Amino acid sequence: MARRRHLSPEEADLWRSVARTARPMHTSPLRLPDPEPGPAAPEPLHHAKPRLPFFALGEKARTPERRDLAPSLPELLGQAPLQMDAKTHGKMTRGKLAPEARIDLHGLTLAEAHPELIRFILNAQAQGMRLVLVITGKGKRHEDLGPIPQRMGALRHQVPHWLHLPPLGPAVLQVSEAHLKHGGSGAYYVYLRRR
Repeated sequence: MARRRHLSPEEADLWRSVARTARPMHTSPLRLPDPEPGPAAPEPLHHAKPRLPFFALGEKARTPERRDLAPSLPELLGQAPLQMDAKTHGKMTRGKLAPEARIDLHGLTLAEAHPELIRFILNAQAQGMRLVLVITGKGKRHEDLGPIPQRMGALRHQVPHWLHLPPLGPAVLQVSEAHLKHGGSGAYYVYLRRR
């Protein structure tokens, strides 16, 4: 059998407000504890800032701007130490050097693109080529609904990592984003080591 418990003052006040709106079924009154005087409200501190800004009912929500804390791909590639001749690197990034070969990975899945890239880079190095162009595309823009932001262009973000990992890492000297006339942010210059 359940134990009978007594109502707290807050619960008794709530019950009274509900009971005023209802028609009683029984004639015997219910005994409720008398309301106790509540503590005085503390004075607001003038130096304390509210945690959230004031929000009025019906007002449009103010959402903070989204910030991507991870550095962008061009920033990451620009921060990489320069492994090749600075003069040649300058010509390459300004689009003055023409790539000797190119591969277009546009539209391939990650599983299809990785072996193609390995084959292409190792064959180009075996043929004595120094500068090749890897076209990844910029990626499709899609709606980002999740709490974790997703970057656009899986190949565009994965190819620079593949170029620094074995078996391609020892063959690649420098990777940088291509000039606009060779594809811009949707392509990479890959400068190969001599065999």
